[in-house]
Amino acid sequence: MPNIDSAKKRVRSNARKEVINTYVTSSMKTAIKNFEKCVKAGNTEEVGNKLNIAIQRIDKAMSSGLVHKNKAARLKSRLTKMKNRME
Repeated sequence: MPNIDSAKKRVRSNARKEVINTYVTSSMKTAIKNFEKCVKAGNTEEVGNKLNIAIQRIDKAMSSGLVHKNKAARLKSRLTKMKNRME
């Protein structure tokens, strides 16, 4: 346990940030999985909506620095290709 006040504050702020970062990354992964399930099931009505949600979550993770911009671009490209192959 830290003794210096600023170090104690850093421990508290890191704990808060960890919760938020975990939420953002897990919601991104969940949105991607939901989209992939929708594609695999062949549900053409919901695919566009699920793709938009997944792209929004990927962009949110990228803007907060949790995912590198190249990885975000790669994920969005793969998901878009999946949707286009389905049509």
